[in-house]
Formats: sequence, structure tokens, C-alpha cells
Amino acid sequence: MTLETLSHRQQDLIDRWLPGATVARSHSWGLVATTVLEMTRAGQRFIVKAGGPDDHHIERELHAHHHWLRPWTERGRAPALVHGDPSAKLLVTRYLPGSLVLGSPAADDPATYRQAGELLALLHGQTPVTDDDHERKLNEKSLTSLAGPHRIAPDVTERLRAEITTWPAPPSVLVPTHGDWQPRNWLDHDGEVRVIDFGRAALRPAITDFARLAVQEFRGDPGLEAAFLDGYGADPREPAAWRRTQIREAIGTAVWAFQVGDENFEAQGHRMIAEAL
Repeated sequence: MTLETLSHRQQDLIDRWLPGATVARSHSWGLVATTVLEMTRAGQRFIVKAGGPDDHHIERELHAHHHWLRPWTERGRAPALVHGDPSAKLLVTRYLPGSLVLGSPAADDPATYRQAGELLALLHGQTPVTDDDHERKLNEKSLTSLAGPHRIAPDVTERLRAEITTWPAPPSVLVPTHGDWQPRNWLDHDGEVRVIDFGRAALRPAITDFARLAVQEFRGDPGLEAAFLDGYGADPREPAAWRRTQIREAIGTAVWAFQVGDENFEAQGHRMIAEAL
């Protein structure tokens, strides 16, 4: 394996940051233009993440590393940043040992979710900000998504549009969020849960980090939800705000998955819409 998928500038930076390093393994998902490589140099292991020309995730990830991840990194629960260049859409972190929770026995273990709740509370517990315009922007984003290309049925689209136009837009309390909080972004290392992938990190309402789990793992095993809430310490999901969040997440899932060609994830989005309605 080589660095051929990276731009010339990205390759030059890697040569400068990690001279003589070799590629050990690719961890790329393949759905988006992000390359994730495990590299070794002088007996040390690193993760290199490189975005494509239209990428905006690397900049988010670097921002998270610089401003929000200390509660995790100081405990060894998230990878430490080594190098980064937002204009080159490139970052390097130290390799974080562990195996992916998704698809492993840890994915069905309440202890995993209790730890995940504890970790999420640490992230969310940092300085909150109030945004008077956040809900209005989210409503507009959902309506724009419904106006674009997707395979949501026309009658369902109209039902969604009709409901969204009735929603209020109260002030929102925003906290640092992961943005894709689920087992595919958790590692298990000797029973300890660790966190990876901060490309969707942003200031949002805390309840948005509950959305993926609610329609996947919690749906199949309420005991996992109970363990998660025990670790988190409370349930912040006020019913009206939670419904708005669920519908927005459902629309976003169905539309994005259609655009990138992920039919399984798209089907999940359609199920989320049906259940929310």
C-alpha cells in the first residue's frame, strides 16, 4: 500500500511530518473521499486522515482536537493529535489501540454503553453556548434536503414538509457533540471504551448525540439504553425537541445515504421516517 490516493501536497506533508514512514493498513470506509491509513515510523504507529477536494470533515476534526477533546485525550480515551493542516485537509494522530466495538461482543454488553454514556457526559459537560437561531437554521436545512434529490415518497415528503413548517424555533443550548455517536466509532481495549472519528464534531444540542443509538442499538435492547443513561447521568430528551431531532435525523439519513449510494443506510433512514411519523 502507498500514498497514491493522497494529493501531492498531502504526500509532501506526510514526508515532512513522518519521514520514512510506511503504510501498514488502510482503514478507509470507501463511501466518502476520505483516506484513513495506519502508518508506522521508528516503531511508532500513527493514523493519517486525508480528505478529498470537497472535504469539510478534517477541519471539524482538527477543531475538535484543539478545543474539545482534552477530557478524553488526557484519560487516554481518544487519539492525541500529532500534526494537522486544515488547508491541506490532512491530520495525523497517534494510533489508539483497540478493536472496533461494532460487530464485536462488546456491542451487546451494557458495560460498553455505560462507559459510552460517561464519556459523552464529559464531552457535553464543557462550556455551553446559547444560540437563538439554531432551530430555524435546522428547519431550513431539512426543508432544503426535502427539496433536493432523494427517494422519499412524494406523499411522505409533503407530510414532513407540512410538519416542519409548524415547528417553533426556540433558543438552543449548544455543547460540543461528536455527531456520530455509535459503536462504529468506539473502540474496545481490554474492556475500556475509546473514541475515534471526529469529522462530524460541532456545537449542537446534546440530544443529537442520542439519535443514532436510539434507532439502532437502543431499539433492539432497552437494557443498553438504560445502561447508557446510567453512565450519562440523566435523560436530556425533552419530548418536543426530541421529536424534531428524530425527524431531522431521519431526513438527513435518507437523503445523504441516497446521495452516496449506501442503500442499507438509506433504508434505515426510510424506516426512521416511518417510525417518526
